[in-house]
Amino acid sequence: IIETGVDIPNANTLIIENADRLGLSQLHQIRGRVGRSSRRAYAYFTYPKGKVLSDIAAKRLGAIREYTEFGSGFKVALRDLEIRGAGNLLGAEQHGHMETVGYDMYMRLLNEAILEEKGETLKKKTECTVEMNVSAYVPESYVLSAVQRIDVYKKISLIETKEDRMDIIDELLDRYGELPKPTAILLDVSLLRACGSACEIAKIVKRGNSILFYPERLDIRAWSLLAADHRGRVLMTLELKPYITLRLKPGEDPFDASIDLLNQYLAIRDGAPGAGEGNNK
Repeated sequence: IIETGVDIPNANTLIIENADRLGLSQLHQIRGRVGRSSRRAYAYFTYPKGKVLSDIAAKRLGAIREYTEFGSGFKVALRDLEIRGAGNLLGAEQHGHMETVGYDMYMRLLNEAILEEKGETLKKKTECTVEMNVSAYVPESYVLSAVQRIDVYKKISLIETKEDRMDIIDELLDRYGELPKPTAILLDVSLLRACGSACEIAKIVKRGNSILFYPERLDIRAWSLLAADHRGRVLMTLELKPYITLRLKPGEDPFDASIDLLNQYLAIRDGAPGAGEGNNK
């Protein structure tokens, strides 16, 4: 049916055995054989129980699971390009730097090179460090393969939003089972770093029951409004190296509290309606 192109509009379920042996474009095309009418369709990609997937096979299945919305073919093609590697930009070789650094990083480096040729520069992104006395890592017992473990670290390092974190949590739960506590903390650390970077915070330090934020550039207006909203909890210290103090409530999660405060700061700094107008907590 698939190879000859015969269309069966009433078919709404597709089961693929040994899906790890197929290419990403093949999986995407085969999946498209169901759901071609008004009926809701289901495609199940299976592989033998207990089989250890290769890194490439795991990436393919992860991509086909991630890109399910209508019109996702372009995203699938880009992911396939990243997994298989790409040729030189202006050459004929079949593998280039993209295979080594990943598609996202490759495009970032390429964009920087183009801007440099134009005589333009990218706005420097603040690198935020987080210093807390916590264990944050991916245990070897959780992800057995060193290659896959490195890939997990890479994905976690690219977290920028809460939605990104939830997507990775769903993927880890699906592939490896319940998250160990150190891995869950690592996800929180990565999200906090991303929030800090967006707020131009160079360093975030937990000291006792307080969180200290060291901004690269102090926005006195925004932080003053936050301090007024959180009287007694948020303090601004104007020393040679200014910093902001967030006092934690008993039992309060330091990551949730810090991320929430930084999101409020972004809303005030960027002028979101209603931001900084008496949001006492």
